[in-house]
Amino acid sequence: MKRYDFDKQIQRRHTNSVKWDTVGEGVLPMWVADMDFETAPAVLKALRKRVEHGVFGYTKVPDEFYEAITQWFSRRHGWHIEKEWILYTSGVVPAVSAIIKALTQPGDAVLIQTPVYNCFFSSIRNNGCTLAENKLVYHDNTYTIDFDDFERQCAREDVKVFLLCNPHNPVGRVWTQAELQKMGNICIRHNVVIISDEIHCELAMPEYKFIPMGSISPEIQRNCVTCVSPSKAFNIAGLQISVIISDDAELRSKIDKALNVNEVCDVNPFGVLALIAAYNEGEEWLDSLREYLYGNYKALCDFFREQMPYIPVVRLEGTYLVWADCSCLGTSDAITARLESEGKVLVNSGTMYGSPDADGFIRINIACPRQQMMEGLRRIHAVLSQLMNNHPELAN
Repeated sequence: MKRYDFDKQIQRRHTNSVKWDTVGEGVLPMWVADMDFETAPAVLKALRKRVEHGVFGYTKVPDEFYEAITQWFSRRHGWHIEKEWILYTSGVVPAVSAIIKALTQPGDAVLIQTPVYNCFFSSIRNNGCTLAENKLVYHDNTYTIDFDDFERQCAREDVKVFLLCNPHNPVGRVWTQAELQKMGNICIRHNVVIISDEIHCELAMPEYKFIPMGSISPEIQRNCVTCVSPSKAFNIAGLQISVIISDDAELRSKIDKALNVNEVCDVNPFGVLALIAAYNEGEEWLDSLREYLYGNYKALCDFFREQMPYIPVVRLEGTYLVWADCSCLGTSDAITARLESEGKVLVNSGTMYGSPDADGFIRINIACPRQQMMEGLRRIHAVLSQLMNNHPELAN
């Protein structure tokens, strides 16, 4: 396999980067889900060619766009998708919001599994819906589903939609076929439509296999609307492109109307070409990236085990976002504030993911050159070791 240089340090400050230019000078950002790697060479080549054309008017989405998607998911995930099932929009969050608008009425409830990606909450609230919560169960450095409670929530008369995160952000689970099958069947039994956010689907760790919810069975596929994008795996979130997949013509018609109501029905030429190039020519690069991220994860686990054994690292099955349990040292907000002010490193506080049970956790983005990640971990250790001095019993 060709080697790509993921150790390359790229200066991102003063480029209007949300990740780098919204934090203080000298602060190392390990927060928002944005990688510090160049995208795949094929994507860069396609974008350079388009820039050289020099005219950037409204874009028509070509057949190659749909072909790239259908062939990618067939090749990578064994999921057969028809062109007609595909809608496009600018991002997965706008997609989720439009789908909720299409499938609910104000006052309906949307089921989520907490702790979960923070934008789920705003997408639900902004559509006038309420939250139904199936709390994930934390045990033995991983999370599982309380299926009894999941069924109770789905059986509620007001619950119309289940918003699934697969792979799950922030807890790092890649749901198994058995788990997906059970969730899917429960939703069918109670007439709850599934929205599956699968934006991190290409970032499963080597021992784990991502399975699209829509691929589980024809019945589940008909009851599922899937949201995907190459943005996380190929580091092209700023190009604003995502895909909605549904084989139900009636659901698609409702979603298409909602996309127009929300005014997110148009995309730009760079996003379209980047998706085509990524899916048609970026596979080798992606496989190399996944190997590098796995190396980062192993290096992080070794560092925590040797330097901070009192901080459990939740098993990372997918994404490049590590979920660490610092609850023995205090609250998430207090810990992250000290990490930023004293350690000059910014991570995400567990409280932003909507569950009181997540207080004490932090989320660490490891999608960066290894040398940079290790510097961030040393900064984290410097602060957490000071906090641990207030808890001498943890040293044993």
